[in-house]
Amino acid sequence: MPTYDYECTTCGHKFEAKQSMKDPHLTDCPVEGCPGPVKRKIGLGAGFIFKGNGFYITDYRSDSYKAAAKKDSESAAASTSSTPAASPAPAATPAAPAKTSGA
Repeated sequence: MPTYDYECTTCGHKFEAKQSMKDPHLTDCPVEGCPGPVKRKIGLGAGFIFKGNGFYITDYRSDSYKAAAKKDSESAAASTSSTPAASPAPAATPAAPAKTSGA
Protein backbone atom coordinates (compact mmCIF):
# COMPACT_ATOMS: atom_id res chain seq x y z
CA MET A 1 0.00 0.00 0.00
CA PRO A 2 1.54 3.37 -0.98
CA THR A 3 2.47 6.05 1.53
CA TYR A 4 1.43 9.61 0.72
CA ASP A 5 2.83 12.83 2.20
CA TYR A 6 0.42 15.53 3.34
CA GLU A 7 0.90 19.07 4.62
CA CYS A 8 -1.62 21.32 6.36
CA THR A 9 -2.02 24.66 4.60
CA THR A 10 -2.90 26.42 7.87
CA CYS A 11 -0.48 25.15 10.56
CA GLY A 12 2.17 23.57 8.31
CA HIS A 13 1.93 20.15 10.01
CA LYS A 14 3.49 17.44 7.79
CA PHE A 15 2.48 13.79 8.03
CA GLU A 16 2.31 10.54 6.07
CA ALA A 17 -0.69 8.32 5.44
CA LYS A 18 -0.83 4.80 4.02
CA GLN A 19 -3.70 4.68 1.58
CA SER A 20 -4.87 2.64 -1.33
CA MET A 21 -4.53 4.30 -4.70
CA LYS A 22 -8.32 4.18 -4.97
CA ASP A 23 -8.94 6.01 -1.67
CA PRO A 24 -9.88 9.69 -1.85
CA HIS A 25 -7.34 12.31 -0.69
CA LEU A 26 -7.42 13.31 2.98
CA THR A 27 -8.92 16.75 3.56
CA ASP A 28 -8.66 17.52 7.32
CA CYS A 29 -5.60 18.25 9.45
CA PRO A 30 -5.06 15.61 12.20
CA VAL A 31 -3.83 18.24 14.72
CA GLU A 32 -6.50 18.95 17.33
CA GLY A 33 -8.01 22.40 17.02
CA CYS A 34 -6.63 23.04 13.54
CA PRO A 35 -9.44 23.61 11.03
CA GLY A 36 -7.06 23.75 8.10
CA PRO A 37 -7.29 21.68 4.94
CA VAL A 38 -4.41 19.44 3.94
CA LYS A 39 -2.70 19.22 0.59
CA ARG A 40 -1.19 16.01 -0.76
CA LYS A 41 2.43 16.53 -1.77
CA ILE A 42 4.21 14.88 -4.65
CA GLY A 43 6.17 11.93 -3.30
CA LEU A 44 9.57 10.68 -4.34
CA GLY A 45 8.49 7.07 -4.69
CA ALA A 46 9.60 3.98 -2.85
CA GLY A 47 13.13 3.45 -1.66
CA PHE A 48 15.24 0.32 -1.85
CA ILE A 49 14.96 -2.31 0.83
CA PHE A 50 18.13 -4.36 1.16
CA LYS A 51 17.69 -7.76 2.73
CA GLY A 52 20.12 -10.60 3.10
CA ASN A 53 23.84 -10.88 3.69
CA GLY A 54 24.94 -8.01 1.51
CA PHE A 55 24.84 -6.13 -1.74
CA TYR A 56 28.01 -5.61 -3.69
CA ILE A 57 28.79 -3.52 -6.75
CA THR A 58 30.15 -6.63 -8.48
CA ASP A 59 26.85 -8.53 -8.16
CA TYR A 60 25.49 -7.22 -11.45
CA ARG A 61 28.55 -6.78 -13.65
CA SER A 62 28.48 -7.60 -17.36
CA ASP A 63 29.74 -10.94 -18.64
CA SER A 64 32.69 -9.30 -20.44
CA TYR A 65 33.76 -7.60 -17.20
CA LYS A 66 33.52 -10.88 -15.28
CA ALA A 67 35.60 -12.68 -17.93
CA ALA A 68 38.32 -10.00 -17.86
CA ALA A 69 38.39 -10.00 -14.06
CA LYS A 70 38.70 -13.80 -14.00
CA LYS A 71 41.57 -13.65 -16.52
CA ASP A 72 43.36 -11.01 -14.44
CA SER A 73 42.98 -12.95 -11.20
CA GLU A 74 44.21 -16.17 -12.84
CA SER A 75 47.30 -14.44 -14.25
CA ALA A 76 48.02 -12.81 -10.89
CA ALA A 77 47.70 -16.18 -9.14
CA ALA A 78 50.03 -17.84 -11.67
CA SER A 79 52.70 -15.16 -11.28
CA THR A 80 52.70 -15.38 -7.50
CA SER A 81 52.84 -19.17 -7.44
CA SER A 82 55.90 -19.30 -9.78
CA THR A 83 58.02 -17.08 -7.54
CA PRO A 84 59.27 -18.58 -4.30
CA ALA A 85 57.59 -17.40 -1.17
CA ALA A 86 59.48 -14.90 0.88
CA SER A 87 61.29 -16.72 3.66
CA PRO A 88 63.98 -15.68 6.08
CA ALA A 89 67.53 -15.98 4.75
CA PRO A 90 69.39 -19.12 5.90
CA ALA A 91 71.92 -18.71 8.66
CA ALA A 92 75.44 -17.98 7.48
CA THR A 93 77.66 -21.06 7.32
CA PRO A 94 81.44 -21.03 7.21
CA ALA A 95 82.70 -21.20 3.63
CA ALA A 96 84.64 -24.30 2.63
CA PRO A 97 88.15 -23.70 1.27
CA ALA A 98 88.29 -23.67 -2.52
CA LYS A 99 89.91 -26.68 -4.19
CA THR A 100 92.89 -25.93 -6.38
CA SER A 101 94.18 -28.18 -9.09
CA GLY A 102 97.85 -28.99 -8.92
CA ALA A 103 99.04 -28.25 -12.41
